[in-house]
Amino acid sequence: MNIQFLGHSCFSIQIEDISIIVDPFITGNSLASHIDIATLKADYILLTHAHQDHVLDVEAIAERTKAVIVSNYEIALYYGAKDLNVFALNHGGTFKADQFSAKYVNAIHTSSFADGTYGGEPGGFVLSSKEKNIYIAGDTALTMDMKLIPMSFTLDAAILPIGDTFTMGVEDAILASNLVECNTVIGCHFNTFPPIEIDVNKAIEKFLSKEKELIILEIGEDKNI
Repeated sequence: MNIQFLGHSCFSIQIEDISIIVDPFITGNSLASHIDIATLKADYILLTHAHQDHVLDVEAIAERTKAVIVSNYEIALYYGAKDLNVFALNHGGTFKADQFSAKYVNAIHTSSFADGTYGGEPGGFVLSSKEKNIYIAGDTALTMDMKLIPMSFTLDAAILPIGDTFTMGVEDAILASNLVECNTVIGCHFNTFPPIEIDVNKAIEKFLSKEKELIILEIGEDKNI
């Protein structure tokens, strides 16, 4: 499983010959100006919630690639009405393909589209291939529901927000890694805007002090998990 960071909370994940994009917000992110969405491959687009900084480029990518948008019922309904390919989930449900599965799990946040349309309840995903499991938390506060994840999955990595203000900060992300029983964390949702700017080096040190690894990828950088 190869994971490429495309900025903010957007990732491109390659599983065998399948390309998955998570929460595409690229053209609105000046830090990701070197990423050309017209070149991105996508068979599936996973959406954690409806906020613009997670869905801005959904339509452009989905229209070009014909990718299946996988998200909660309200988000699927919203994009289905635009004649895009969708698959609707709700919490606890799992989308299954030949190469992977994606279980929609709880998150504590809000969810609405930029036009005011209700975006359903936010969530995260546990993405599983034949050999690897990763937790994509989405935008969330720390929640005890995270303890449910290791009851069903042994995680190889957890993608957690660390920017504070609108989501967990670094300290809570460390606690979250305890709850999901995963010491390898890929950070996201930080440094895109002033309210979520953090000292990355201090964040890495805090994780190290708890014998955990915080992976901070440059935009465009990828890592095999």
